[in-house]
Amino acid sequence: MRDADVVVIGGGAAGLSLARRLTGPRVQTRRRLTVALVDAPQGALRPGPRTWCYWEAAGGEYDGVVRADWDRLRVTGRDGRAVVARPGSLRYKMIRSRDFETWAGAELARSGCRRLEAVVESVRDVPGGAEVCGHDAHGAPVRLPARWVFDSRPPGQSGPARTTLLQHFRGWFVRTSRPAFDPDIADLMDFRTPQPPHGLAFGYVLPLGPREALVEYTEFSRTVLDDDAYDRVLGHYATEVLGLGDFEVTAVEQGVIAMTDARFPRRTGRSVFPIGVAGGATRPATGYSFAAAQRHTRAIAAALAHGRTPLVPAPHGARALAMDAVLLRALDSQRVDGAALFTRLFETVPAERLLRFLDGRTNALEDFAVGLRTPVRPMLRTALELPFLSRRPAGP
Repeated sequence: MRDADVVVIGGGAAGLSLARRLTGPRVQTRRRLTVALVDAPQGALRPGPRTWCYWEAAGGEYDGVVRADWDRLRVTGRDGRAVVARPGSLRYKMIRSRDFETWAGAELARSGCRRLEAVVESVRDVPGGAEVCGHDAHGAPVRLPARWVFDSRPPGQSGPARTTLLQHFRGWFVRTSRPAFDPDIADLMDFRTPQPPHGLAFGYVLPLGPREALVEYTEFSRTVLDDDAYDRVLGHYATEVLGLGDFEVTAVEQGVIAMTDARFPRRTGRSVFPIGVAGGATRPATGYSFAAAQRHTRAIAAALAHGRTPLVPAPHGARALAMDAVLLRALDSQRVDGAALFTRLFETVPAERLLRFLDGRTNALEDFAVGLRTPVRPMLRTALELPFLSRRPAGP
């Protein structure tokens, strides 16, 4: 006997989004599905507060929980020359995870979705579906049989890959003593930061008002920094580069995202499917995952609504992943100058097309046109060598 038709593991962006799509008032299915959402108890297994960014036209389904959005984007080269782009109908949007969790939680409470906290220890196929086993915060065993299980827990390690870089970052939410930010412009990449010996680094500024912003230092490299090192480079960027003057740090966020050409499984059992980061939602060349997770969970919900097996297309298409593999290898081999490459793309490619490209929403002809704006020879050399490179397990 099943406890639920669907068990969703993890209360992050992907897990909450899928549970909400399966139980919301506008869901139309052959019969109403019973859904249980399992989240980790408070503690080390729960990620800290973070921000999720994506781009789409105004009027999206999450606009009510968007903290801020921008219709102008800026990229600043190492020489200080700034490129300001207007991406047409698209807006760059930021959601804070706690706001999303509060809003989605209220939606799920109204829908009757069952929620519980447990440490999941195993997920296995059983006759007629799958079974989630673990224990609650008091150590009592938890057992949840279901027809389908969707697991959003981040994988401990990515699979074998030809290239793996880490996108690691630390951000300060700051409040300045005087107006210091233009609330209408988001700084996606500011390369006036010190560059690491291997990889690239940039500043990232999302203004929340004239005196408030998220100021972040991001690095693409093979190893992360310690907290003191992040704070040193952030302090230098805030004071020496941005010239913020007196400011206070009101909150901190930090994270690590694997940028890898490893293959992510589309299913891990007959009735078990990874979603979110675990399901390959993170775009390897950018680290963005929120929009892809929305597309993926929307497709899963549509399949279940029509009584189909929820083995839906992967979050990113094969052509996009192939291009990302070339870019990652070119960056890691230092054949291309990452700062110069990204600056040139924003200078020479219409912003709306470039954002659609970065989201995997362009056609083959548009992809080719963007490719011509990159260093063609080193990128072509990299593309030709990739098929002959072996995939190696992650780790030292």
